Amino acid sequence: MMLSTNPHWCCLRSFATAALLLISFAAAHGQSKTLPPNARFFIPEPPSGAVQQVESLLKQDQFKNALLITVMETVPQAVWLTSGTPAEVSATVTSTLRKATFERAVPVLVLYNIPGRDCGSYSAGGAENTADYEAWIDAIAAAIGGREVVIILEPDALADLPSDCGYDPTQVNIPQATADRYTQISYAVTKLETGQQTLVYLDAGNSHWQAVPIMAQRLVQAGIQQAQGFFTNVSNFNLNNYESTYDTWVSDCIAFGNDPEQGGWRLGNYSYCASQYYSPFGPVDPDNIATWVYTDEWYQQNMGTAAPTTHFVIDTSRNGQGPLDASVYANAPYGQPASVVQTLTNGSWCNPPARGLGTHPTAQTGISLLDAYLWVKTPGQSDGTCDAAGGARAWNYADYTQPLWPTDAAGQAVFDPLWGLDDPIAGAWFPRQALDLAQRANPALLP
Repeated sequence: MMLSTNPHWCCLRSFATAALLLISFAAAHGQSKTLPPNARFFIPEPPSGAVQQVESLLKQDQFKNALLITVMETVPQAVWLTSGTPAEVSATVTSTLRKATFERAVPVLVLYNIPGRDCGSYSAGGAENTADYEAWIDAIAAAIGGREVVIILEPDALADLPSDCGYDPTQVNIPQATADRYTQISYAVTKLETGQQTLVYLDAGNSHWQAVPIMAQRLVQAGIQQAQGFFTNVSNFNLNNYESTYDTWVSDCIAFGNDPEQGGWRLGNYSYCASQYYSPFGPVDPDNIATWVYTDEWYQQNMGTAAPTTHFVIDTSRNGQGPLDASVYANAPYGQPASVVQTLTNGSWCNPPARGLGTHPTAQTGISLLDAYLWVKTPGQSDGTCDAAGGARAWNYADYTQPLWPTDAAGQAVFDPLWGLDDPIAGAWFPRQALDLAQRANPALLP
């Protein structure tokens, strides 16, 4: 449905656009490649699913809920580029930049088309080969030119290398695929950073994934020193303080391993760095930030003259209430066994309920290396069919069920008991989740 056919949305959208035009935008930045504190980010047109949900809620006289979804869609969000020919993606970028210029805002573009994307899982796809990918990147770079753009380059591409995917080595040449991945990312960084005001950020996973030394080494190998920095927490739910602390350590570790102090023994030795999983100064628990003081102590004791300079941004689109604590399902009324709770914990990245929208996009972060909080993941879009068949869910229906839940093995295999339904496919609109995110937003969307 075209936005212009919806009178309710048009009025709200027109109001939001008029308000944006009344806010002054930062002066031209010349050749500077930094985001000014007063930078405003682009608000794309809402997904059709959001428009349809607002219409549906209005028809049901659920005016507050309709307003919540509407307000959610007036918050700046990223535009995802996931496929298409060079000509098609060039047209999309050109159109997005034109709209961003009208809003006097900085667009955030997510490039998500790497060959072997998502290890062939829920968001499988991507370019066929390196040559096709490079042509796709060339088209984007040409369309951007010298205009101001933030690039989120290939979520999961470095935190989830082909060597991490568990491929059958008889089917996939894993060393070659991994080498190709670095070639592809390095090419994209080099090409896109030629833009006078293009800020490129590389994938660093999140604070509950790869250890700091691993991520630092991968970022350096991928060309982080030619980029603006890296991003974390995309499509994830970790709280801001966990992410900013982890990101600071990654930046510290990059500086540590590139410092020639003391005869250069540290050069390239990122593995020496402490992490969210280990510090020689005391036990570190990745789920308890109070224990991270021991890792802080390691950096305080070992940085020497090395000074971190690698910047970062954090996705806050769905971390308002932090990550899912699956242990609640061991309690009444659910009574799920430990094996089920462990599977739910491992799948907590996939459409977890009761999470909430997080910090609104801003370049005023109060942390010198943290360039911005951004809404990268599109709130309301499904992470995929989070079910037992895909390994993201498990459930003992003998311990807990509801009248309309499936009773046969085939139905239960594709059912998500945390939501009580079959989840939409990756990228499809998920109305229940969208409203839940809006209702639990932190900060709240409405007074």
